[in-house]
Amino acid sequence: MAVRVAVFVGSLRRESINLKLAKALMKLEAPGCVFDLVDISNLPHYNNDLWPDPPAAVARLKSAIESADAVLFVTPEYNRGIPGLIKDVVDWGSRPYGKNSWSGKPAAIIGASPGKIGTAVAQSQLRSTLLVLNLAVMGEPEAYVQVTPNLIADDFTVTDEGTRKFLQKFLQSFADWITRVTGIMPGGMDQPGGEG
Repeated sequence: MAVRVAVFVGSLRRESINLKLAKALMKLEAPGCVFDLVDISNLPHYNNDLWPDPPAAVARLKSAIESADAVLFVTPEYNRGIPGLIKDVVDWGSRPYGKNSWSGKPAAIIGASPGKIGTAVAQSQLRSTLLVLNLAVMGEPEAYVQVTPNLIADDFTVTDEGTRKFLQKFLQSFADWITRVTGIMPGGMDQPGGEG
């Protein structure tokens, strides 16, 4: 059975290197996983007053989370922290009280920057928040992707063999993590003894 993975990219920029990384990962394909890039471009800032009549973008977000078997966050780092966009995604998905759409989902985090470990602090902050919301966050391998010119081609092919192998390892580890947490083997039969 195919495992559905909702993908959230923390940048709205058209030429975002994190968006390119997300699309490169989707092209590489995790074994047995189907990736859905979730459109969060119209998501408003979190405002608890909006719950009586939530915006359509919020309803779509919660539906995307709830219909997914797992989630992948692809985040830049802004000023040593997570982008406000990702925080809004996390907060809307966790509310209203008692309706946490994230609970129990296997999750992984990856990020791209021009520097070697440019998303390390953002990923650490995001991991701490996700754990509080009862997501099962994959700890290893950590993935801080340094994007150099032409690393990701226009068709989202990863041109560097070492980087491509690392990303394939990351995706395989994520597929294994999903199986460990849920008991669902991507592309195969459900396995006994899942944690979620």
